[in-house]
Amino acid sequence: MKHTNFDRYLSEQLKDPAFVRRFQWAGQAWDVALQIAALRQQAGLSQRELAKRIRTSQQQISRLESPDYEGHSLRMLRRVAQELRARVRVVIEPEEPAATHRAAESLAPYHTRKSKG
Repeated sequence: MKHTNFDRYLSEQLKDPAFVRRFQWAGQAWDVALQIAALRQQAGLSQRELAKRIRTSQQQISRLESPDYEGHSLRMLRRVAQELRARVRVVIEPEEPAATHRAAESLAPYHTRKSKG
């Protein structure tokens, strides 16, 4: 497998526990955004249609589907999920001493998958 400059850069950065934490944090936001967008599209709804159904603005749906947005409320996520016939599940787990090391290892498969394309 050929490694790009980005692959090498990411491999080096994943050795830094602070970077791993930031990387995971960003990944969580991406996950939420992509899940909402995918469920909405599967339901055949536009952002405007979903917004109308849950009595909010299209801009709010757009924010929820943005990986940069961090203002999610459980109340809004539940409203969206209910309309899209889904459920919200939040898990808060204690951090383990070696969690950042294991986190870097758990990202390795993601990194490998991404670098194939």
